[in-house]
Amino acid sequence: MGDAGEGLVDAEARIQERMEELEAERRNRGGAAPKMDPEKAREIESLKLARLNFTKQAEAATHPVRKQQIQLSIDEIDKRLKALS
Repeated sequence: MGDAGEGLVDAEARIQERMEELEAERRNRGGAAPKMDPEKAREIESLKLARLNFTKQAEAATHPVRKQQIQLSIDEIDKRLKALS
């Protein structure tokens, strides 16, 4: 019974050491790279996914008016991405 408890303590110690290592890495990296606003990062990722979706729709669209609408949407997304960058 004692051996199992020791193994658990060892595992917890290794986890704690790893967490401390990761925290130290974050601190070292944090000073070098500028931090991006999480909301801005989310918006950029959302726009990129929307652009990918519209690109796929444009490839599948057969009606010229629909293709034009999709292209206008892609252009708007590109404009917003450029403004955020």
